Parts: sequence; C-alpha cells; structure tokens
Amino acid sequence: MRLSATEFRHSPSKRISLLGMSGVGKSTLAQKLPSERWFHYSGDYRIGTRYLDEEIHDSLLSEAMKLPSLRNLLRSDSIYIRSNLTIENLAPLSAFLGKLGNPELHGLELTEFKRRQQLHHDAEIKAFKDVPSFISRAKRLYGYDNFLNDAGGSLCELGDPSVMQTLAQHTLVLYIRASHEDEELLIQRAQSHPKPLYYRADFLDEQLDHYMADKKHTYVAEIDPDEFVTWIFPALFRSRVPRYQRLTEEYGYSLEARQVLAVRDEKDFLQLVEDALDQQAK
Repeated sequence: MRLSATEFRHSPSKRISLLGMSGVGKSTLAQKLPSERWFHYSGDYRIGTRYLDEEIHDSLLSEAMKLPSLRNLLRSDSIYIRSNLTIENLAPLSAFLGKLGNPELHGLELTEFKRRQQLHHDAEIKAFKDVPSFISRAKRLYGYDNFLNDAGGSLCELGDPSVMQTLAQHTLVLYIRASHEDEELLIQRAQSHPKPLYYRADFLDEQLDHYMADKKHTYVAEIDPDEFVTWIFPALFRSRVPRYQRLTEEYGYSLEARQVLAVRDEKDFLQLVEDALDQQAK
C-alpha cells in the first residue's frame, strides 16, 4: 500500500505491517499502541495456535510419553498435555522448531530438524495470507479500525512473492532498519541467548557444510546445538539485511530503529510514519 503522508493522516483506518529482524523493536512498539484502538496480529501466534498447533501438541506429548510416570496417566486420559502459547509467550513454538545437533543436548537430528523447518515455512506463508481476513474480522467482530501486523523476523526468507503482494495490497509496509551499531548489538544479544531459528533451506545446507568442516565434525549428532546457533547467527543476520531492503524498495517504507525506540505513544508513532512517508516521497 503506497500512501502520501496526507493520505495516511486522514485515513480513518490505519493498517500497518511491521517488518524487521527479531529484536529490532516490532513487538515493543506494538505494546505502545493502545489495545482499545489497535488490533494486534502476530504472525508467530497465528502459526503456533492455528497451523502448527497439532504438531506442537504431538511433540510435547511425545516427550511426556518417554516418562513412565506420565505415560500410563496420559494413556488413561487421567492427565493431558497442552501448550500455553500466547502473543507474549511464544516458547512452545520456539521449542517445537528446535535446534540442530546432539540429542543428548536436546538437539534434533537433521531429517527431523528440516521437517520442522519446512512446516514452519509453510505455516508462515499461510499465516500472512490470513492478514486480509483478520483485518475484516477485527472490524466486523470487534470494531477495530486500526490493524497492526507484527511480522516475524524470517518473513524475508519465504521466497513466495504472493505473501508480500498480499501484505502490500492490504497494509502499509514499514521496515524497521537497524543501524550498524544496532546490528552488532542484536548479534551479540542473540549469541549470548541462542534460540531456535528458521533458516532458508539452501542457506542452512551451505552453512552446515562450512560449520562441519570448520569444527571437523563427521556427524550432525556431534554438534552442540547452542554452539551452532551462535556460530551461524551473524551470517543469517547479514544475509537477511539485503533481502529486507529489496522488499522495502518494492513494497514499503523504512523506519530507523533508533526512531522507533524513541516512540512513547500512539501520537509519536503516527507522526513518525507521516515523517517517513514525507521523506521517502522526495
């Protein structure tokens, strides 16, 4: 959606998609917008509660069934296992995605890891294609005029042009761009707290070959899962930057991460968007 600052200012319905790396401030910004006026759509929440709900449940059940003390209770329906996934707590989805490596260190073997990666890829495409229907539902059912789509950090990896075409047709696409200083901070933060991530299939294969050679490993089971995430993240981060830039040039507008960090409330945010539209129209 291409708008002038004037058109955006006078639009009775603000519909926005926030793009950017994980940790760049999308969710923090969303929390600063009043919930009574903004419908918050989380792609990750939709993935976890709609498209991967059964897979997440089955993985939790499989782990619980390994414990004799729980197996009989589960088989007799005396207890049940469910995730408590929320927009603020996506840990069950993250745990399902998992990390590659030694099973004794809670890693996944390569075939299963790639299966889960593909499931996440397919689910993410479906989740973002649901945005138009949720814009309609938010208005029809709850009376929301304003809609914020908080897109996951792996959106640029999907390789399906129809996803961005859908978002650009129905929302104003805003990319939160990190400075070089921000990039280094995000990389350091991710390396100190390694978490499961989605990797584009060809990128994973290429980087895995480099890692195995660098560490002189013969088998994936030799990989320390946290060490692999720490090792691969800088390359992943830097591979995504140009991808997001290309998407922004074709479909949207840029905001600087430092500007987003300075936003205090809805008024600040709307003014920031208007300024960005004005500046990039010149």
